[in-house]
Amino acid sequence: MQLQQLAYFVAVAETRHFTQAAERMRVAQPSLSKQIKALESDLGAPLFSRARGNVTLTPAGEALLPLARRMLADADTARQEVAQLAGLRRGRVRLGATPSLCAGLLADALARFHRAYPGIELLVEEGGSRDLVRALARGQLDLSLIIMPLQSDDPALVTEEILRENLVVVSPSHERSRRPYMEIGELRGRPMVMFRRGYDLREATLAACRHAGFEPRFAVQGGEMDAVLRFVEAGLGVAVVPSMVLDGRPGLAGTPLAPPGLSRTIALAHRKDVEPTTAAQAFRGVLLSFVVEAGVEGTLPQGVELIAE
Repeated sequence: MQLQQLAYFVAVAETRHFTQAAERMRVAQPSLSKQIKALESDLGAPLFSRARGNVTLTPAGEALLPLARRMLADADTARQEVAQLAGLRRGRVRLGATPSLCAGLLADALARFHRAYPGIELLVEEGGSRDLVRALARGQLDLSLIIMPLQSDDPALVTEEILRENLVVVSPSHERSRRPYMEIGELRGRPMVMFRRGYDLREATLAACRHAGFEPRFAVQGGEMDAVLRFVEAGLGVAVVPSMVLDGRPGLAGTPLAPPGLSRTIALAHRKDVEPTTAAQAFRGVLLSFVVEAGVEGTLPQGVELIAE
Protein backbone atom coordinates (compact mmCIF):
# COMPACT_ATOMS: atom_id res chain seq x y z
CA MET A 1 0.00 0.00 0.00
CA GLN A 2 1.41 3.38 -1.05
CA LEU A 3 0.39 6.91 -0.10
CA GLN A 4 -0.01 7.76 -3.77
CA GLN A 5 -2.48 4.89 -4.18
CA LEU A 6 -4.44 6.12 -1.16
CA ALA A 7 -4.51 9.65 -2.60
CA TYR A 8 -5.88 8.28 -5.89
CA PHE A 9 -8.46 6.23 -3.99
CA VAL A 10 -9.67 9.27 -1.99
CA ALA A 11 -9.90 11.35 -5.18
CA VAL A 12 -12.12 8.73 -6.86
CA ALA A 13 -14.20 8.32 -3.70
CA GLU A 14 -14.83 12.07 -3.53
CA THR A 15 -15.51 12.66 -7.23
CA ARG A 16 -17.18 9.28 -7.93
CA HIS A 17 -15.57 9.54 -11.35
CA PHE A 18 -12.24 8.11 -12.53
CA THR A 19 -11.58 10.73 -15.20
CA GLN A 20 -12.33 13.66 -12.87
CA ALA A 21 -10.17 12.07 -10.18
CA ALA A 22 -7.29 11.74 -12.66
CA GLU A 23 -7.66 15.42 -13.61
CA ARG A 24 -7.60 16.42 -9.94
CA MET A 25 -4.45 14.36 -9.32
CA ARG A 26 -2.87 15.52 -12.60
CA VAL A 27 -2.23 12.01 -13.82
CA ALA A 28 -3.39 10.01 -16.85
CA GLN A 29 -6.63 8.15 -16.19
CA PRO A 30 -5.20 4.71 -17.16
CA SER A 31 -2.36 5.20 -14.66
CA LEU A 32 -4.81 6.12 -11.91
CA SER A 33 -6.99 3.09 -12.69
CA LYS A 34 -3.92 0.84 -12.64
CA GLN A 35 -2.91 2.09 -9.20
CA ILE A 36 -6.45 1.61 -7.86
CA LYS A 37 -6.45 -1.99 -9.14
CA ALA A 38 -3.06 -2.58 -7.51
CA LEU A 39 -4.42 -1.25 -4.21
CA GLU A 40 -7.48 -3.50 -4.48
CA SER A 41 -5.22 -6.46 -5.20
CA ASP A 42 -3.03 -5.62 -2.21
CA LEU A 43 -6.04 -5.33 0.11
CA GLY A 44 -7.78 -8.37 -1.34
CA ALA A 45 -11.13 -6.66 -1.91
CA PRO A 46 -12.75 -4.38 -4.50
CA LEU A 47 -13.07 -0.77 -3.35
CA PHE A 48 -15.47 0.51 -6.02
CA SER A 49 -18.53 -0.80 -7.78
CA ARG A 50 -18.61 0.29 -11.41
CA ALA A 51 -22.06 -0.97 -12.42
CA ARG A 52 -23.69 0.84 -15.37
CA GLY A 53 -21.12 3.58 -15.38
CA ASN A 54 -21.87 4.66 -11.82
CA VAL A 55 -18.91 4.61 -9.42
CA THR A 56 -19.86 3.82 -5.82
CA LEU A 57 -17.91 2.64 -2.80
CA THR A 58 -18.12 -1.00 -1.79
CA PRO A 59 -18.29 -1.85 1.94
CA ALA A 60 -14.51 -2.28 1.85
CA GLY A 61 -14.17 1.16 0.27
CA GLU A 62 -16.45 2.73 2.88
CA ALA A 63 -14.28 1.24 5.62
CA LEU A 64 -11.03 2.41 4.01
CA LEU A 65 -12.06 6.01 3.21
CA PRO A 66 -11.82 7.59 6.70
CA LEU A 67 -8.60 5.69 7.40
CA ALA A 68 -7.07 6.78 4.10
CA ARG A 69 -7.96 10.42 4.75
CA ARG A 70 -6.36 10.24 8.17
CA MET A 71 -3.18 8.56 6.87
CA LEU A 72 -2.79 11.18 4.14
CA ALA A 73 -3.36 14.00 6.64
CA ASP A 74 -0.81 12.50 9.04
CA ALA A 75 1.74 12.12 6.24
CA ASP A 76 1.28 15.77 5.31
CA THR A 77 1.70 16.74 8.96
CA ALA A 78 4.95 14.73 9.10
CA ARG A 79 6.30 16.67 6.12
CA GLN A 80 5.37 19.94 7.77
CA GLU A 81 6.97 18.87 11.07
CA VAL A 82 10.30 18.08 9.41
CA ALA A 83 10.22 21.45 7.66
CA GLN A 84 9.71 23.17 11.03
CA LEU A 85 12.84 21.83 12.70
CA ALA A 86 14.96 24.71 11.43
CA GLY A 87 13.88 27.23 14.07
CA LEU A 88 10.20 27.46 13.01
CA ARG A 89 11.12 29.37 9.89
CA ARG A 90 8.66 27.26 7.90
CA GLY A 91 5.59 25.22 8.62
CA ARG A 92 1.91 25.69 9.27
CA VAL A 93 -0.74 25.65 11.96
CA ARG A 94 -4.24 24.43 11.11
CA LEU A 95 -6.57 25.89 13.72
CA GLY A 96 -10.29 25.43 14.21
CA ALA A 97 -12.43 27.91 16.13
CA THR A 98 -16.06 28.79 16.71
CA PRO A 99 -17.42 31.88 14.91
CA SER A 100 -17.72 33.90 18.14
CA LEU A 101 -14.01 33.38 18.84
CA CYS A 102 -13.02 34.18 15.26
CA ALA A 103 -14.94 37.44 15.57
CA GLY A 104 -13.48 38.15 19.02
CA LEU A 105 -10.15 37.67 20.74
CA LEU A 106 -8.65 35.07 18.35
CA ALA A 107 -7.59 37.72 15.82
CA ASP A 108 -5.30 39.42 18.35
CA ALA A 109 -3.74 36.08 19.36
CA LEU A 110 -3.14 35.20 15.72
CA ALA A 111 -1.52 38.60 15.13
CA ARG A 112 0.85 38.07 18.07
CA PHE A 113 1.83 34.62 16.77
CA HIS A 114 2.37 35.93 13.23
CA ARG A 115 4.70 38.65 14.49
CA ALA A 116 6.74 36.06 16.38
CA TYR A 117 6.76 33.43 13.59
CA PRO A 118 6.14 35.17 10.24
CA GLY A 119 7.21 32.11 8.26
CA ILE A 120 4.48 29.87 9.69
CA GLU A 121 1.36 29.60 7.55
CA LEU A 122 -1.89 30.03 9.50
CA LEU A 123 -4.97 28.16 8.30
CA VAL A 124 -8.19 28.84 10.24
CA GLU A 125 -11.37 26.79 9.89
CA GLU A 126 -14.50 28.37 11.33
CA GLY A 127 -17.34 26.11 12.45
CA GLY A 128 -19.38 24.58 15.24
CA SER A 129 -17.64 22.40 17.81
CA ARG A 130 -19.06 19.14 16.46
CA ASP A 131 -17.71 19.88 12.98
CA LEU A 132 -14.35 20.93 14.41
CA VAL A 133 -14.07 17.78 16.54
CA ARG A 134 -14.68 15.66 13.45
CA ALA A 135 -12.00 17.60 11.58
CA LEU A 136 -9.56 17.00 14.45
CA ALA A 137 -10.31 13.28 14.46
CA ARG A 138 -9.69 13.08 10.71
CA GLY A 139 -6.32 14.79 11.03
CA GLN A 140 -7.52 17.89 9.16
CA LEU A 141 -6.71 20.25 12.06
CA ASP A 142 -3.78 20.50 14.48
CA LEU A 143 -5.62 22.37 17.25
CA SER A 144 -9.13 23.59 17.81
CA LEU A 145 -10.94 25.89 20.19
CA ILE A 146 -14.16 24.07 21.03
CA ILE A 147 -17.06 24.35 23.44
CA MET A 148 -17.29 22.04 26.43
CA PRO A 149 -18.72 19.68 27.52
CA LEU A 150 -17.42 17.69 24.60
CA GLN A 151 -20.06 15.91 22.55
CA SER A 152 -18.22 13.67 20.13
CA ASP A 153 -18.27 10.17 18.69
CA ASP A 154 -14.46 10.17 18.94
CA PRO A 155 -13.30 10.66 22.56
CA ALA A 156 -9.60 10.43 21.62
CA LEU A 157 -8.95 14.12 22.24
CA VAL A 158 -6.93 16.03 24.82
CA THR A 159 -8.81 19.13 26.01
CA GLU A 160 -7.56 22.09 28.05
CA GLU A 161 -10.18 24.48 29.43
CA ILE A 162 -9.03 28.10 29.10
CA LEU A 163 -11.99 30.51 29.12
CA ARG A 164 -15.61 30.81 30.22
CA GLU A 165 -17.98 33.12 28.36
CA ASN A 166 -21.43 34.32 29.35
CA LEU A 167 -24.39 34.12 27.00
CA VAL A 168 -26.78 37.05 26.67
CA VAL A 169 -30.09 37.77 24.97
CA VAL A 170 -29.33 40.13 22.09
CA SER A 171 -31.88 42.55 20.63
CA PRO A 172 -31.81 45.76 18.56
CA SER A 173 -30.31 48.58 20.63
CA HIS A 174 -33.54 50.59 20.57
CA GLU A 175 -35.25 47.67 22.34
CA ARG A 176 -32.63 47.59 25.11
CA SER A 177 -34.06 46.24 28.37
CA ARG A 178 -34.14 48.71 31.27
CA ARG A 179 -33.54 45.89 33.73
CA PRO A 180 -30.09 44.40 34.39
CA TYR A 181 -31.28 40.81 33.85
CA MET A 182 -33.87 38.85 31.89
CA GLU A 183 -35.56 35.60 32.89
CA ILE A 184 -35.33 32.82 30.32
CA GLY A 185 -39.11 32.44 30.58
CA GLU A 186 -39.51 35.93 29.10
CA LEU A 187 -38.48 34.46 25.74
CA ARG A 188 -41.68 32.40 25.65
CA GLY A 189 -43.70 33.48 22.62
CA ARG A 190 -41.13 36.02 21.43
CA PRO A 191 -39.87 35.61 17.87
CA MET A 192 -36.31 34.30 17.92
CA VAL A 193 -33.50 34.11 15.41
CA MET A 194 -31.95 30.66 15.57
CA PHE A 195 -28.66 29.20 14.39
CA ARG A 196 -28.42 26.24 12.03
CA ARG A 197 -28.82 22.68 13.27
CA GLY A 198 -25.72 21.24 14.94
CA TYR A 199 -24.60 24.69 16.12
CA ASP A 200 -23.55 24.81 19.79
CA LEU A 201 -25.60 27.92 20.56
CA ARG A 202 -28.71 26.38 19.06
CA GLU A 203 -28.45 23.41 21.40
CA ALA A 204 -27.75 25.62 24.43
CA THR A 205 -30.75 27.85 23.68
CA LEU A 206 -33.14 24.96 23.07
CA ALA A 207 -32.01 23.22 26.26
CA ALA A 208 -32.51 26.38 28.35
CA CYS A 209 -35.97 27.07 26.93
CA ARG A 210 -37.11 23.48 27.39
CA HIS A 211 -35.78 23.46 30.95
CA ALA A 212 -38.00 26.51 31.54
CA GLY A 213 -40.97 24.56 30.16
CA PHE A 214 -41.52 25.91 26.65
CA GLU A 215 -40.52 25.53 23.03
CA PRO A 216 -39.05 28.67 21.43
CA ARG A 217 -40.81 30.34 18.54
CA PHE A 218 -38.53 30.82 15.51
CA ALA A 219 -38.91 33.82 13.21
CA VAL A 220 -35.97 32.62 11.11
CA GLN A 221 -33.39 29.88 11.55
CA GLY A 222 -30.38 28.37 9.83
CA GLY A 223 -27.77 31.14 10.00
CA GLU A 224 -24.16 31.45 11.09
CA MET A 225 -23.06 34.08 13.64
CA ASP A 226 -22.81 37.10 11.33
CA ALA A 227 -26.16 36.32 9.72
CA VAL A 228 -27.91 35.83 13.07
CA LEU A 229 -26.62 39.16 14.40
CA ARG A 230 -27.68 40.95 11.23
CA PHE A 231 -31.16 39.39 11.40
CA VAL A 232 -31.50 40.63 14.98
CA GLU A 233 -30.38 44.11 13.93
CA ALA A 234 -33.09 44.05 11.25
CA GLY A 235 -35.71 43.37 13.91
CA LEU A 236 -36.59 39.78 13.03
CA GLY A 237 -36.28 38.63 16.62
CA VAL A 238 -33.92 38.11 19.55
CA ALA A 239 -31.14 35.53 19.91
CA VAL A 240 -28.91 34.01 22.59
CA VAL A 241 -25.25 34.72 21.80
CA PRO A 242 -21.88 35.10 23.57
CA SER A 243 -21.45 38.59 24.96
CA MET A 244 -18.05 38.99 23.23
CA VAL A 245 -19.60 39.19 19.75
CA LEU A 246 -21.35 42.47 20.60
CA ASP A 247 -18.11 44.47 20.63
CA GLY A 248 -18.21 46.98 17.79
CA ARG A 249 -21.93 46.50 17.10
CA PRO A 250 -23.70 49.62 18.38
CA GLY A 251 -26.94 48.51 16.75
CA LEU A 252 -27.26 45.61 19.20
CA ALA A 253 -27.79 45.37 22.95
CA GLY A 254 -27.17 42.35 25.16
CA THR A 255 -29.13 41.55 28.30
CA PRO A 256 -27.69 38.92 30.68
CA LEU A 257 -29.97 36.14 31.82
CA ALA A 258 -30.91 36.10 35.48
CA PRO A 259 -28.41 34.26 37.72
CA PRO A 260 -27.10 31.65 37.34
CA GLY A 261 -27.60 32.64 33.72
CA LEU A 262 -26.06 30.75 30.85
CA SER A 263 -22.38 30.29 30.14
CA ARG A 264 -20.12 27.95 28.22
CA THR A 265 -16.54 26.81 28.56
CA ILE A 266 -13.96 27.20 25.81
CA ALA A 267 -11.23 24.57 25.57
CA LEU A 268 -8.19 24.01 23.37
CA ALA A 269 -8.21 20.48 21.92
CA HIS A 270 -5.93 18.21 19.93
CA ARG A 271 -5.77 14.52 19.04
CA LYS A 272 -4.55 12.22 21.79
CA ASP A 273 -2.79 9.80 19.45
CA VAL A 274 -0.69 12.42 17.62
CA GLU A 275 1.69 14.83 19.30
CA PRO A 276 0.99 18.41 18.12
CA THR A 277 3.54 19.73 15.66
CA THR A 278 6.26 22.08 16.80
CA ALA A 279 4.40 25.00 15.20
CA ALA A 280 1.13 23.97 16.86
CA GLN A 281 2.84 23.78 20.25
CA ALA A 282 4.29 27.24 19.68
CA PHE A 283 0.84 28.59 18.86
CA ARG A 284 -0.60 27.01 22.00
CA GLY A 285 2.05 28.80 24.05
CA VAL A 286 1.32 32.15 22.41
CA LEU A 287 -2.44 31.73 22.79
CA LEU A 288 -2.24 30.79 26.48
CA SER A 289 0.14 33.63 27.31
CA PHE A 290 -2.16 36.04 25.47
CA VAL A 291 -5.35 35.03 27.33
CA VAL A 292 -3.57 34.90 30.71
CA GLU A 293 -2.17 38.40 30.19
CA ALA A 294 -5.57 39.69 29.06
CA GLY A 295 -7.21 38.10 32.11
CA VAL A 296 -4.71 39.64 34.51
CA GLU A 297 -4.89 43.05 32.84
CA GLY A 298 -8.69 43.00 32.61
CA THR A 299 -8.73 43.35 28.83
CA LEU A 300 -10.69 40.21 27.99
CA PRO A 301 -13.94 40.91 26.13
CA GLN A 302 -16.99 41.67 28.27
CA GLY A 303 -18.52 38.53 29.73
CA VAL A 304 -15.36 36.41 29.32
CA GLU A 305 -13.35 35.14 32.29
CA LEU A 306 -10.07 33.27 32.51
CA ILE A 307 -9.84 29.61 33.56
CA ALA A 308 -6.26 28.79 32.44
CA GLU A 309 -3.40 29.72 34.74
